[in-house]
Amino acid sequence: MTFLEFLLLLLVLYYVGYVLLWILLDCNVALWYKSRFGVSLSSMRGQVVWITGASSGIGRALALSLARHGVKLVLSARRLEQLEQVQEECLAAARGLLATKDVLVIQMDMLDLDEHKTHLNTLLNHFHRLDVLVNNAGRSQRASWTEVEIEVDRELFELDVFSVVHLSRLVVRYFVEQNGGRGHIAATSSIAGFSPVPFSPTYCAAKHALNAYLLSLKVEMRKLDVSLFAPGPIATDFLQEAFTGAQGEKVGLSTANQKRMTAQRCGDLFAVALANKMDLTWCGLFPVNTLAYCARNPTLSKILAQFMTEKTLNKIREGKL
Repeated sequence: MTFLEFLLLLLVLYYVGYVLLWILLDCNVALWYKSRFGVSLSSMRGQVVWITGASSGIGRALALSLARHGVKLVLSARRLEQLEQVQEECLAAARGLLATKDVLVIQMDMLDLDEHKTHLNTLLNHFHRLDVLVNNAGRSQRASWTEVEIEVDRELFELDVFSVVHLSRLVVRYFVEQNGGRGHIAATSSIAGFSPVPFSPTYCAAKHALNAYLLSLKVEMRKLDVSLFAPGPIATDFLQEAFTGAQGEKVGLSTANQKRMTAQRCGDLFAVALANKMDLTWCGLFPVNTLAYCARNPTLSKILAQFMTEKTLNKIREGKL
């Protein structure tokens, strides 16, 4: 075997191994690597992290994961009773690393933009600092493209995009004034934010828009850390509140007995992404992770489109395949 043939063999083995990782792992390779060999979550101990949409699902799971490592938390959502329950769970998970004063609850409606500044001031008056904002609040959607009322498009964008941008701008201004632009803005995006899926047109568009907003922020402010975490199908109650195509309607379905990643595994991976200040990461059970990689390659996307119908893609995203 010549040296050139040896190099070619190594290259082939490298790519074969990489593709196998796409199949075997439940997140992108870089995130998996950081979860094993990256910065420990304990490095965030003492930092203040503000999580919106923290009363259930991914937000709750992320809060619990951070609490176990002594991260001070600000938990926000509309449902006060559920927030207080999450607060108790976080204190129990911290095992003495956090006191009651280290987990602050702020009842908050993301759509009430006029109150965003008040909530930020409440946080700063309590902790006198903020290190990370995690924009997790939002709603999904299930509807045919042709059946979505324009009012639904507007309402979903108001919640999933504009309210997030408004709150993030306030926090970024704080980072500029207090830390010279250093800080960390994160958001729960979706694989649908870079790989459109059927029957969620407004949601896909909203996540694409959110990604573009925050990535453009990173281009402007190099000192600022920006993290986009893009989960695939996760076992939460998000379908209960998801938009349909008609104004005022909710899907109201359960994700029980579907093939989905657990919320806690998702939250743990999100925490790793934050600790390592990763820019774009994603997670999901097979074949979601593989499809996410393919979606980021135009050639692979075209090949994939020849073999997968919208019905197949929908079964995957609903955890039925």
